[in-house]
Order: sequence, then structure tokens, then C-alpha cells
Amino acid sequence: MLKPFHTPNCIEAGCDEAGRGCLAGPVYAAAVIFPPDYHNKELNDSKQLSDKKRKILREQIIKDATCWAVGIVDNHEIDKINILNASILAMHRAIEQLSTLPEHLIIDGNKFKKYKQIPYDCIVKGDGKFLSIAAASILAKTFRDDFMDELHQQFPMYDWLSNKGYPTQKHKMAIQEYGLTDFHRVTFNYKMPQQLSLEL
Repeated sequence: MLKPFHTPNCIEAGCDEAGRGCLAGPVYAAAVIFPPDYHNKELNDSKQLSDKKRKILREQIIKDATCWAVGIVDNHEIDKINILNASILAMHRAIEQLSTLPEHLIIDGNKFKKYKQIPYDCIVKGDGKFLSIAAASILAKTFRDDFMDELHQQFPMYDWLSNKGYPTQKHKMAIQEYGLTDFHRVTFNYKMPQQLSLEL
């Protein structure tokens, strides 16, 4: 059972992102505030759940949360400011959309930049420790997956329905054959195991 909060007696939001290691598509982040006495034994790190379970839990999170929001940074912005800064910016965009201003933030991972003057704690593998971070991981993952599923209809050769933009062999081979789309992260080519000759 994940913990309901990190810091007692305050309005706390959990934040997480999805899509950081992808070659294509935006990075999504979510912020979630639950009621202080909230419990849900089903919630867990999104990577530990099936797609079907994540979709079911998304509806539960939306219903149960005091408030929630999703922030997006597209691939062009990622190329300009790098993926770490883009991930933090996506979290900031999620936080600023919350209808209730949090008094404390808990962030999955080990890096963050302060949002306004709200105190925060970075928690490595926090999505497996705290309910609000787990919920944020599920929202970020499922909303991003939905976006990539829609993009797949335009670009089926990259197999985004299956890989969601991550660097699978099929995705990399498609890039080699068809080149990059306007949704690929140009600065991410170095992640490929072999040098690809791409026409940009």
C-alpha cells in the first residue's frame, strides 16, 4: 500500500512525467492532489500496471482527486531546451493548472526546479511510494499514450501504437527507411545504436 502523503497537515501535490526516453512525441507530466485521508490499494507505479488497469485507474483518479492537471511540452520545445528541462517545464505547466494551489510538492525523480515559492521534495522511485505520484504517473502515461495512438493513424510505419515513440528496433528501422516526421525529436538521434543517415 502506497503512502497517502509525504508531509502531513498541508495540501500536497504529487508530480510525475511520461515520455522522457522517447524518440518522438511530447513529454507529458501530471500533478495530482488527493484528499488528506485518501487510500487506494490499487494505485501503483504506472510501469507496474497493464494498459487496461491504467485506463481503469485513470477514471478513478479523475473521480477521486481533489484536483488534477496535465502539462505538455512538445518535441520542438524539447529540442530547444533539452529533455530534462522539458520534463520539469511539463510539471510546472501541470502545477499551474491545478484549481487548488498546493502547499508542498513531491516530485518523482531526483531533479526539479522550484515552482514559484512552493517547497518540494524529490523522491527517487516516488511513483512506487506515494499515492499522488503514482496517480500522476498513470495520468501522464495514459494521456500521452492516447496522443501517440492518434499520431499512429497518420504515421503507421513507425509502429507508435505499440512503442509509443520509444526507441524499439522497429521504430529505428522505420526512421532509417522513411526519415523523421515533424513529431520526432531531432536532438535524440545520438541515442540510436548505429549512425543513421537522415534527411531533415
